[in-house]
Amino acid sequence: MAALVRSSAAVDPDRPLRLAKRTTNLFRPRRPSPGPGLDASGLTGVISVDDAAGTADVQGMCTYEDLVAVTLPHGLVPTVVPQLRTITVGGALAGLGIESSSLRNGLPHEAALEIDVLTPSGEVVTATPTGEHADLFHAFPNSYGTLGYATRVRLRLDRAEPFVALRNVRLHSVAEVASAVAKIAADGSWDGERVDFCDGVLFAPGEVYLCLGRYAAREEARALRPAPSDYTGQRIYYLSLPERPTDVLRTLDYLWRWDTDWFWCSRAFGVQNPVVRRLWPRRWRRSDVYRRIVGLDERWDLTGRLADLRHRPRNERVVQDVEVPLDQLESFMAWFTGHVPMTPVWLCPLRLASSEPWPLYPLEPHRAYVNVGFWGGVPIAEGRRDGDVNRQIEMAVAVRHGHKSLYSTSTYGRETFDTLYGGLDYAAVKDRYDPAGRTPTLYEKAVQGA
Repeated sequence: MAALVRSSAAVDPDRPLRLAKRTTNLFRPRRPSPGPGLDASGLTGVISVDDAAGTADVQGMCTYEDLVAVTLPHGLVPTVVPQLRTITVGGALAGLGIESSSLRNGLPHEAALEIDVLTPSGEVVTATPTGEHADLFHAFPNSYGTLGYATRVRLRLDRAEPFVALRNVRLHSVAEVASAVAKIAADGSWDGERVDFCDGVLFAPGEVYLCLGRYAAREEARALRPAPSDYTGQRIYYLSLPERPTDVLRTLDYLWRWDTDWFWCSRAFGVQNPVVRRLWPRRWRRSDVYRRIVGLDERWDLTGRLADLRHRPRNERVVQDVEVPLDQLESFMAWFTGHVPMTPVWLCPLRLASSEPWPLYPLEPHRAYVNVGFWGGVPIAEGRRDGDVNRQIEMAVAVRHGHKSLYSTSTYGRETFDTLYGGLDYAAVKDRYDPAGRTPTLYEKAVQGA
């Protein structure tokens, strides 16, 4: 903490504040910042776990990989564990997160009981749902560091069993998916069995798998499958869904099931080729390694130059997660499959755990949504511009009363952005905690690349 505060005070007042981070899970353009960033290297650990209260005090730069490694031996896990190992607790709170427990437990920031925040003015305050800094507590989610950085978070945890038992339910339309999710949202079960986890994969409009999981004790897991599945080796998790109606994974392996192959994006690097996979070290089969490769491609424009040499169209990068209301899912997916040639697509239902909306990402309480995740690129058609597809996606989401995560490319105009992301509430909190404008505004950061 002391190093972070000292480095904040040492930054020239005319230069914006920015964290120094070795890894990133952002996919939007960003202008380089001169000079060093804030030193948060001492804020990467778990401070304590309270078994009786079911809580943990965690430093803001602690990754979920490190957090789970500490809590799981206690039989506890965060209520929502984002899919990628190197997402940090502070990052998930300030930039949102989601996973298959989100239909039951909401979003990661809803498990926060209090947050210590280094504000842009250099002051460390403790923000809680009520009290002096309640405005900062409620505006922190989706603020992406523009209101300050989490240095310590007290998180509510979930009780966990050693294994997760899965049913991979084949459905034949998006309408069937919506109906099934509505049923699970209503009573937390499917065919008489409890559902602790729910997400799915659309391979094609007529081929969708809803992946329903529940915690299982060791004896039950052994009865279902003597040896749990391992998707960190030659087998690939998402390809198992059509093959295995039921499955069992260790809880730790379930939490990181998507990280090994970055969902399915590892195929772009050849890692799903059996020969390449045997040669590719297992310790390198993880999302942060793939992200570094993408970073090199972005820096040197390797994919674009190769397309030019082959006289082929360049690709527009389409890396997005959007939330659409459950009753709009069928409409949105019909539009998406007709306009964006990209599969598979991740489907992750969610519902806020709290009864009040969070102002910077105002989903409606008690209403079920589905996160639709799609990550890749589409050829830029003749006469079209880079960015056209992303703009169309934003419009398609907005007209269906949904929202788009801000970790990737955004093209909104200022007025539309403020309408969608709580501009008036944000401005009031920004003025209070950053009166000198030491960090960019949310619009400047998310849309303009500041």
